[in-house]
Amino acid sequence: MENIEISSIKKEPKYRGVKAMPFVIGNETFEKLGTIGTSSNLLVYLTTVFHMNSITATNVVNIFNGTCNFGTLAGAFLCDTYLGRYKTLGIASVSSFLGMLMLTLTAAFTGLHPPECTTQPASLKCVGASPWQLAFLFAAFLLLVIGASGIRPCNLAFGADQFDPNTDSGRRGINSFFNWYYFTFTFAMMLSLTVIVYVQSNMSWTIGLGIPAFMMFLSCFFFFVGTRIYVKVLPEGSPFTSLVQTLAVAFKKRQLELPEQPWCSLFNHVDPGSMNSKLQYTDELRFLNRAAVVTPDDGVNPDGSAANPWKLRTVQQVEEVKCIIRVIPIWLSGMIYYIILALMQTYPVFQSLQSDRRLSSGGKFEIPAASYNVFTMLTLTLWIPIYDRIIVRLLRRITGKEEGITMLQRVGFGIFLGVLTMVVSGLVEDHRRRVAVTRPTLGVVAQKGAVSSMSGYWLVPQLVLAGISEAFAVIGEIEFFYKQFPENMRSFAAAFLFSGFAISSYVTSFLISVVHKGTRVGGNGSWLAEDLNKGRLDYFYYMIAGIQVVNLGYFLICAKWYKYKRVESDDKDVAMENIDHKKHVV
Repeated sequence: MENIEISSIKKEPKYRGVKAMPFVIGNETFEKLGTIGTSSNLLVYLTTVFHMNSITATNVVNIFNGTCNFGTLAGAFLCDTYLGRYKTLGIASVSSFLGMLMLTLTAAFTGLHPPECTTQPASLKCVGASPWQLAFLFAAFLLLVIGASGIRPCNLAFGADQFDPNTDSGRRGINSFFNWYYFTFTFAMMLSLTVIVYVQSNMSWTIGLGIPAFMMFLSCFFFFVGTRIYVKVLPEGSPFTSLVQTLAVAFKKRQLELPEQPWCSLFNHVDPGSMNSKLQYTDELRFLNRAAVVTPDDGVNPDGSAANPWKLRTVQQVEEVKCIIRVIPIWLSGMIYYIILALMQTYPVFQSLQSDRRLSSGGKFEIPAASYNVFTMLTLTLWIPIYDRIIVRLLRRITGKEEGITMLQRVGFGIFLGVLTMVVSGLVEDHRRRVAVTRPTLGVVAQKGAVSSMSGYWLVPQLVLAGISEAFAVIGEIEFFYKQFPENMRSFAAAFLFSGFAISSYVTSFLISVVHKGTRVGGNGSWLAEDLNKGRLDYFYYMIAGIQVVNLGYFLICAKWYKYKRVESDDKDVAMENIDHKKHVV
């Protein structure tokens, strides 16, 4: 068990559970309203206020999102090794607030953003941002990255820390917290993609960005007000050290021969104080087993443990490294799949900007371009309980499995739906473009081109498919990483997932840049032209669909090869699994 910072005398921490929940949930709610309210319409802000072209703005958003996600690895490392969850969340929350405040200032003060576009007799002239203005903008992004890097890997686990996992009421409280956690996420998404986005797009960017900044201030306030009643789990050191030691010892002993019966001949000391489940010996990745080969130079302590962990490792420690290595091929497939999610957050916004966004035919109210993404969130909100309560029960009768289908089957089906999402997106874009080119438009010219008379509701099918695909693939991967990682590394499981999102964002930016330059012919526009009516975004969608078909084949091969973590079943392991609820939540 981790040490608890309560007093100098060792005793059971005083869990406040429900009493701490208002502060934790308040912090969660306002933090999500702030961060999502800021990021959901960022693409439109960069193109309309900072006058970036669509390619540059898309790359900036992808790199920003990728860096936020990739930074969770550093956040998780600092949290578990040095700072603990409370200090990490405190520092990250303040950093996020300062970043949002700076972003609001870029809209409030004319000197911090370019001047408005001037209308010439035959064209629209826009001045780009100065180096100073971009430096101030990117400084705000840096503070937001620091905030996201600390908040995302720690907030869920910190909330679970407030409940006693050894009592029925504590376990019920943890489950209740999870429900409230996901409710706040859904609530924040809905409010951000509707009300806040509408204020930003139709009323004032200063007010629209100031609201999330104020929400983040309230998040900090709620977090620090509850300081005295929190249970604060102290860091116990980085689990990565053990992984590095095992790899280093296996390399040093690479010339040694493995015994004929390694399951009973290798060094197999079990630490009685370890929280990790006892793993069975496996023959896969046999080269790592050499780390547990005992030589005359390897000393053993009186309690049976290795005298020098840089010279001898146990079978348990070797199997824990194997658990990490086995999930990497699945993680790589997920990283390619995430390209779909990155695209669904950007290009449908541009499609909607050049579509008929009126709420009803003949009406005057226009749906903000970024608000169409609410259909993806709404699909997730409705689909998850339907899947959990109805579809799983039907699948259970067919497969005989408690979970209906395996975790990898769930991920694979999500990738398949991702392929369909790209195909439907291409068909819709082809229709939108043909309508804009062959039929009279609305007579309204956007900053980037003529607006098609195709209704923006045509974008709903691809966004709904993206939501269902995400519900299968991403939630399946969250469960997969959580269960397949060693227990003392589950705090890194979320960071592992987010790092996949990060690399995917960078890959998406790279693909967009390559396609934009590679498909440009002479003075003509590319597939990803500024004016979608002059480009072929549908071809780009079909190209991504082809990549995903290859990725699906790769995933099926990896899934067939993969062997789930095998745990030796005994009372101690069951007890440890129950205790683990408090300390390692993803």
